[in-house]
Amino acid sequence: MNIALIIAGGKGERSKQDIPKQFLNIDEKPVIIYTLDAFQQHPSINSILVVCLDGWHDILWAYARQYGINKLQWVVSGGETGHDSIHNGITELKKHCAENDVILVHDANRPLVSAEIISDGLSVYSRYGSAISAIPCTEVVLKTLNGLTPEEEIPRSWLRRIQTPQIFSLGKLLWAHDEAVKRNIINPLASCSLMQTLGEPLHFSLGSEKNIRITTVDDFDIVRALLKLSLRMDLKK
Repeated sequence: MNIALIIAGGKGERSKQDIPKQFLNIDEKPVIIYTLDAFQQHPSINSILVVCLDGWHDILWAYARQYGINKLQWVVSGGETGHDSIHNGITELKKHCAENDVILVHDANRPLVSAEIISDGLSVYSRYGSAISAIPCTEVVLKTLNGLTPEEEIPRSWLRRIQTPQIFSLGKLLWAHDEAVKRNIINPLASCSLMQTLGEPLHFSLGSEKNIRITTVDDFDIVRALLKLSLRMDLKK
């Protein structure tokens, strides 16, 4: 099975809103529903698990019923960090799924993930056993030690900006999280960071500048504009 593990446990302090950003509306529709719908509509995705903030589980289930997200099968509580939240998700999946089932770890606040990104990730995973959505770095990048002055320029061709989904087998994720405890690896930034630290081979898959992660208030405006552009393009077809 191919299972989307959606991380929606963040409180969203940087968005400066009382409501978690994944539950805020864009054009009268919650951000998380755009995200869930992308996986709901993809024919290769069998099930969805959401790691959710406590107090929002019932709201999430209600939204899922309202918007026809019937692939949603499990909702579990988030942890103190993103790493902890992923651990909570895979611990629940261990009860229901096989270790060779494919897990797509994705941020709830990346609502514009496309079918093409999901498909390419699954294709890369099928060939190599891992897939990390990524895009080239197009800006000039300068290394600094003091935050005030640059030390050297880092060639852009060396760099990739990492997104989600990040795809591994359930067994590999369970192993990696167990190893993190054994080796005292504290709060890796992402699944790919943990795998890299553990020496696991990683392979890039398709990302997109449109696969934006909503972090600040300005990001809502960007996503809203991209949705309007997409709607206009659909109407022209």
